[in-house]
Amino acid sequence: MDFRIPRLRRKLARIPYTPGRSHSFGEERHAFRLGPRLPEARADAFEAEHDVELPQPFRDFLIGMGGSGASPYYGLIPLEGCALFTMNRAAPDAGTRGFTRAHRPTRDGHLFLSVIECGCSDIALIGVTGPLAGRVLIGNADGFWGPNVSSAPEDFLAWYERWLDHMAAGRDNRALSLTSPRLHAHPQAYRMAPRI
Repeated sequence: MDFRIPRLRRKLARIPYTPGRSHSFGEERHAFRLGPRLPEARADAFEAEHDVELPQPFRDFLIGMGGSGASPYYGLIPLEGCALFTMNRAAPDAGTRGFTRAHRPTRDGHLFLSVIECGCSDIALIGVTGPLAGRVLIGNADGFWGPNVSSAPEDFLAWYERWLDHMAAGRDNRALSLTSPRLHAHPQAYRMAPRI
């Protein structure tokens, strides 16, 4: 188990749900609570069924923290509801720039797993294979806009911890649709909110 898991548990426990506290998009659905931890056998079965290996930090999160719930947007999708995608490689002016559903690994080895429900057709994914393996991306399943790769270093746990730190401090993050009461009162400041 990753050494960061106990620290993440403590940080999440210090962020109680308070309606309207941060105006963070989707927090009313997960209320900063995680679902039950995923049994290791279920993670093994998912990997065998889809012929993939989950990035170890993400797998450790599911098994050591929780298999659904508290995260940016509407929350983590239970693993059985996650879908595999490939990234569309069309030129920006050719139209579709988002992601396409995949059922098996592709020849080019670039496979992504939807892990967070963002609303409408926007999705948060984690790279499963290829050069972005382990990284979090935000994209659009209908191709309206291309992917935004997280600047959090390397893996899901670092990205998740950054979200927890921002929520605990009441800081803002446009890339994750995180806003604070300060921005609610002064919407012009939203344009200048830092990205993580």
